[in-house]
Amino acid sequence: MSNLSNTQYFKAQTENILDVSEVLEHVYKALVEKGYNPVNQIVGYIMSGDPTYITSHNNARSLIMKVERDELIEEALGYYIDNKLK
Repeated sequence: MSNLSNTQYFKAQTENILDVSEVLEHVYKALVEKGYNPVNQIVGYIMSGDPTYITSHNNARSLIMKVERDELIEEALGYYIDNKLK
């Protein structure tokens, strides 16, 4: 029988957190590797929320689902503005 007067410790492993740009880069590369048009597929995902627009190759689908769709738009638009309009 265990000693109920002692406190047990539990330490959860932290997941490596990628920023949005890293997620987009990873997903882009996975889509290209599978022969898809990455822009069309990512836009399809953002517009519909349907994760099947993103390949599961290299865990791309799971990764992109960890990021809110508005964050994907914000990242892409911010990059465009910073690099094309300034």
